[in-house]
Amino acid sequence: MKPVSAKPTRAFNIGARMISSDNSGAKIVKIVGIKKGKSKKARQGYAKIGDWVKVAVKKGVPDMKGKVFDAVIIRQKKSYRRLNGERIAFEDNAVAILKDEKGNPKATQIKGPIAREVLERWPSVAKIASIVV
Repeated sequence: MKPVSAKPTRAFNIGARMISSDNSGAKIVKIVGIKKGKSKKARQGYAKIGDWVKVAVKKGVPDMKGKVFDAVIIRQKKSYRRLNGERIAFEDNAVAILKDEKGNPKATQIKGPIAREVLERWPSVAKIASIVV
């Protein structure tokens, strides 16, 4: 994965519940794995903004409920620092569900803002977002 131009803080452990802010049909998802994450041996992995995670759908349309998908974290409540010194924090924790391994989104639109760090790493996800902060 490409590096991001910020110092994101560790925000999510495995098991964290988040909102799916796209129109794919999922409402609430749970992180079940972190793909290509960095962690020490024998330590549970963590995720931060712009990371690629595996999520299980907990609430949503009946045919998606219980299924596992790839997703990208697009917003986090925990503040993180950009290289120009400003700190960024969002009102909620949210993901966008991916369709395939290449990073193409399953949905056609994302409700709410996404972080600029997501644009750097996942341009196809940022294309369907309403606003980039």
